[in-house]
Amino acid sequence: MRKIQMVDLKSQYEGIKDAVNKGIQEILENTTFINGPEVHRFQANLEQYLGVKHVIPCANGTDALQIAMMALDLKPGDEVITADFTFAATVEVIALLQLTPVLVDVDPDTFNISVEAIRKAITPKTKAIVPVHLFGQVAPMEEIMKLAQEHGLYVIEDDAQGIGADYVFSDGTVKKAGSIGQLAATSFFPSKNLGCYGDGGAIFTNDDDLAHTIRGIVNHGMYERYHHDVVGVNSRLDSIQAAVLNVKLPLLDTYNIARKKAAKQYTAALANHPNIITPVFSETENSHVFHQYTLRIVDADRNALMQHLLSLDIPCAIYYPIPLHKQKAYLDARYKESDFPVTNQLVQEVLSLPMHSELDDEQIGFITQSILAFLTK
Repeated sequence: MRKIQMVDLKSQYEGIKDAVNKGIQEILENTTFINGPEVHRFQANLEQYLGVKHVIPCANGTDALQIAMMALDLKPGDEVITADFTFAATVEVIALLQLTPVLVDVDPDTFNISVEAIRKAITPKTKAIVPVHLFGQVAPMEEIMKLAQEHGLYVIEDDAQGIGADYVFSDGTVKKAGSIGQLAATSFFPSKNLGCYGDGGAIFTNDDDLAHTIRGIVNHGMYERYHHDVVGVNSRLDSIQAAVLNVKLPLLDTYNIARKKAAKQYTAALANHPNIITPVFSETENSHVFHQYTLRIVDADRNALMQHLLSLDIPCAIYYPIPLHKQKAYLDARYKESDFPVTNQLVQEVLSLPMHSELDDEQIGFITQSILAFLTK
């Protein structure tokens, strides 16, 4: 059996090695390292894939979130609602911009932000909602967009984990994750479903004015060299990373199909155990692209199971062990523990298994058998 990896980028690279090497070599030879034609080609390719008017590449996913919020010209003290159960990047950019993060609870089945919790958190100071497509499953965007419209709020999708997923509206309309809110941000960190070989990110929008503002922000606020029209930052996707992404983008759907196949195999093996709650997802829709495959371990020792798996060289991880509302940087007297019953439960139960496009039947069988053997001791 091949060594099990949490994310097997080496095996994935072997399948695209010639194309990746060729693309990188071309950049080295033409020396168009920054804002070269490969970046513009990737931008156009991703716009077509997502069905959005504007993709603005940048240096990383955290920058993408920050720049998206900068483009909205929010003021210090304006409130931005987001999920308590997610990675800190989502909330840290809110705080960095001197906005007020408002953390709310999540749905126990999907782990995504709760629409009812958003509704209860809206105040006259609320200006935006940031739903996170956590672990690769699209948040309830139809309800979120309706709520935002009722209150005149912006929606910024955090699509760092959900690129390639589809959202199906009640009327049958299908849109890609990241193409629904006024803005969206994604990351091309190597472990993402669409990952480069360094850092990278992008902002998506269908709004021409916002796109124009963002293009200035990512380049020191310049539209014309040495003319700084807005306060900006230095955040660019380099050409080598774009070359890698141009090879991977046509394969994204294939990679996501392989992830869903692995997820179905995990679920088939683990679904009927009383101590395991497997992820909730649609079998027929592409609403979950399985950036992570995350179990809930109930009435059993999750931490002991994790150590057991690690002892067998089966990588696994807890995403995320501490809720954001309990993190020292984001403590706020407004929060009550009773506001976060689901998140507080999830952090005690969740366990993510290896998930990538190169998992094979033998590896999945060994992982699932090892889990079941431990829990039935």
